[in-house]
This record gives sequence, structure tokens and C-alpha cells, in this order.
Amino acid sequence: MSWTAIFAPMLWLSRLRVMVTLGIFVAAAYLMIAFNWSYSDGNRAGYIQKFSKKGWLCKTYEGELAMTTVPGVAPVLWEFSIWDKQVADDLSRVMGKRVILHYKEYRYLPTTCFGETDYFVDRVEVQELP
Repeated sequence: MSWTAIFAPMLWLSRLRVMVTLGIFVAAAYLMIAFNWSYSDGNRAGYIQKFSKKGWLCKTYEGELAMTTVPGVAPVLWEFSIWDKQVADDLSRVMGKRVILHYKEYRYLPTTCFGETDYFVDRVEVQELP
């Protein structure tokens, strides 16, 4: 029996381990880049139209902001996600008031497990009307 016949299966398993390890490393690097560099960030003002915790396995907070410019005109609806429970609690407390939401937009996230939208709210302020 030759040495190649004995060690060929071990060589194949060794290459498979290296490929799996490289795949995990590439996926982790992609997620690090995707979550550390936002595509855009900004503020949106309006009234919370809808807010809930959704998902089968990965529960995320999802909401909808109604942005109106002039009373009587149909509002533009903007959907957003929230990761932080404290921010979600803050938003629940100010429902019904005009709010300013600070958000960051993350594009090309691999799954909806992180949120159903690309917009992630990280701060809530109540807008004081003059």
C-alpha cells in the first residue's frame, strides 16, 4: 500500500478545514465592515404611525414615521428599525408627539435578522413646537 493512498483523505480534510476557516474569516470581516461604516446618517421628523417588535427568531423593533410638511396633505411614510431596547422604550414613551429620529443607514446586510429596513434609529428627541 502506498503512502499517497493512506494520506490522500487526510490531505482533502485538511484543505476543507482551511477553506471553511477562510470562509468564516471572510464573513466576519464583511460583517465588521458593514456594521462599522454607515452609508448615510441623518434626522427625520414626524409622528410615529406604527411601532412593534417583529420577527420569528430574530426579534427587532420596527416602526413607521409619518412625515408631514403641510397639514391636510398625505404624509410620506418612512420605515425604520431599532436595535437598542433603551431607544425602543424611549420611542414608546413619546408616541403621539412630534419626534426627531436620528438614524444611520447600513446597506447590504446579509439577512433581515438585523432588521427589516436599511435605516436604524439610534436616538429619539421630542420636537418642541413654538
